Amino acid sequence: MTQANSKNQSVPYSFDKDSEAAGLHDEFSSLSEGEGSGVNASVAGRVLLRRNQGNITFAQMADASGTIQLFAQSKNTPEYEQFTNLSLGDWVGVKGEVIKTKRGELSVRVDEWVLLAKTQKPFPEKWHGLSDQDLRYRQRWLDLWVNRDVAATFKDRSRIISSLRSYLEGQGFLEVETPILQPLPGGADARPFETHHNSLDMDMYLRVAPELYLKRLVVGGFEKVFEIGRVFRNEGLSPRHNPEFTMMEAYVAYADYHDIMELTENLICSLAKEIHGGLRIPARESKSGDEKNGEEKNNENSEQKEINLKTLDIKTPWRRATIYELVLEHCGKEIDIDMGAKQLAKIAKDLGVETESKWGAGKLVLEIYEKTTEPNLVGPVFVCDYPAEVSPLARQHRDKPGLVERFELIINGNEIANAFSELNDSAIQAERFSATHQDEDEIRFDKDYISALEYGLPPTGGLGIGIDRLVMLLTGAKSIRDVLLFPTLKPAQE
Repeated sequence: MTQANSKNQSVPYSFDKDSEAAGLHDEFSSLSEGEGSGVNASVAGRVLLRRNQGNITFAQMADASGTIQLFAQSKNTPEYEQFTNLSLGDWVGVKGEVIKTKRGELSVRVDEWVLLAKTQKPFPEKWHGLSDQDLRYRQRWLDLWVNRDVAATFKDRSRIISSLRSYLEGQGFLEVETPILQPLPGGADARPFETHHNSLDMDMYLRVAPELYLKRLVVGGFEKVFEIGRVFRNEGLSPRHNPEFTMMEAYVAYADYHDIMELTENLICSLAKEIHGGLRIPARESKSGDEKNGEEKNNENSEQKEINLKTLDIKTPWRRATIYELVLEHCGKEIDIDMGAKQLAKIAKDLGVETESKWGAGKLVLEIYEKTTEPNLVGPVFVCDYPAEVSPLARQHRDKPGLVERFELIINGNEIANAFSELNDSAIQAERFSATHQDEDEIRFDKDYISALEYGLPPTGGLGIGIDRLVMLLTGAKSIRDVLLFPTLKPAQE
């Protein structure tokens, strides 16, 4: 091994590491105080703490698995003085015997060492951490080292996505990839990011959802498909919204929204067991009057309703309830799309819900529910049977005219999933496209998708889950920025 560096010595191009901190703790925790193992280990990582005591120096080194103490002695550590002058944040490689000190601290004795990378900026000291929230998001590379619980959250995120994928594959789903760069923005009512393809001389859009392409694949004969990928919506920022986020969408031929409720229950419960070992998950604050559709607000000062629970039991079956039942429970007001826009606008005003004169009865029903009731739902609850006016891709309700077979899953006041019995009538879908986006027909009316429906889409159930909100739910994170490694931020003030 290369010995300690001198001023003109270059750092090595590689390092032969054979052990990690966590593994050493597992293997040698039974050593007695002051005992050596007789086993040499080669470890590498960052120096996060250093304590000099004359002829002995202790340093805490962190790697991806955890931390371990380095034990250096002037009598047997090469270039001991240089070791004592290491800066917090320096990367080192160390080889030596695994021992337990007289104070019972498992350590690697520094018999050989090498500087692997020198930090050029002051590294935050461990005990005080990196407390500036904005700086933590901007310099995630520091946040991950200094606030180790942050690294744990992102490891959980990886486990959640991996387990979700495995669960769906175990149910016979085929994972696919559909275009991110699309000629038309479709699958969700959201403002897209626009760009231009120079070679084709045509405007294109970053996808707001993969839905319409996935349903084309069901037309093509794939009976169970899913995709996990980034989607982009050119809208505001909030604790629940980021302009680019990760979505999972799944489609099942011959299924309806009742089947998808069962799939959703089983999937999320499976993930909870993977992360928490059971069906109790962290309970969070539920925000009243929260921002919807990415509208930016000062949420730190917004009115909040505390949910006085440390954990939430999500054992199945979960409640199924209609928008109208839930509004009556929470507001004492009966609402129905048959009341008409004028009467619903009056009810909204009485409840302090702002409205616009152009809104129809369906939009008013949705606004009343979202502003008065949704934030107060602890759940889990499947909120069912939405107005067709606000659900252009969902199939008409088999029993209730004017409604569609759609549900949203609400847990802790947040939407976790959105699902439909999928509309498979090409003529009705064309009418819905025209009626929903009268001022945007050219970019919203997807003739190719209508053509696909004309070849026949079997009865199909569809599910969309926001992965970031799912991770928030399962880890107890309070902001979407806490589960995105590099969230979208305003430019830093110089």
